[in-house]
Amino acid sequence: MSSFAIRLFGDPVLRQPTRPVTEIDAAIVRLCEEMIETMYAAPGVGLAANQVGVAKRLFVYDVGEGPGVVINPELVETDGTWSYFEGCLSVPELAWDIARPKTVHLRGIGLDGEELDIEADELLARCFLHEVDHLDGILVTERLDPEQRKEAMRVLRQRAVGSSSLVAPAARSDL
Repeated sequence: MSSFAIRLFGDPVLRQPTRPVTEIDAAIVRLCEEMIETMYAAPGVGLAANQVGVAKRLFVYDVGEGPGVVINPELVETDGTWSYFEGCLSVPELAWDIARPKTVHLRGIGLDGEELDIEADELLARCFLHEVDHLDGILVTERLDPEQRKEAMRVLRQRAVGSSSLVAPAARSDL
C-alpha cells in the first residue's frame, strides 16, 4: 500500500511552483522513501513532491535502473525532439503522443547531498522534463497540441461532473 494519495488534476497544489529544499534532513529522506513507495504502487516512473501535496522542489524516479532522487533540479540544456506516448499519475487513465526534447542535461542534488550532473536521453530525459514541469506548476495537459488539449479537457470535465475524486486530501503540514 502506498504512503501517499497522489494529487489529481484540479488540485491547486499541482499548479503551484515548489520551493527549493534548503536542508536534507531525516524528514526529507523519509519523504523520498515514501514517495518511491507511492510511485511503485501507482505504478509510475516518476513522482514530484507536489503530486503528494508537498511543495518541495524534489522528485523521485525509476525508469528501470533502480530508484533515484533529484533535489532542486535544474534543466541546463535540451536538444533534439522525440515523440512518445506520455501519461501522468495526476491525470490517470489518459495519455498522449507528445513531442519533447530527446536529450537533457540536468543538475541537482542527490539524497546524499552530493551534486548531480546527469546527461539523459529518451525515456529518462522525458521523465526528468515531466517531473521538472510538475515542480514548476506545469501539468502534462499544457504540453498538448490544441486539439489534444481540447479533447483532454472535455474528458476531464466529464469526469469531474459526477465525482469529487479529482481532488485529493489537504496538503501535509509535517514536512
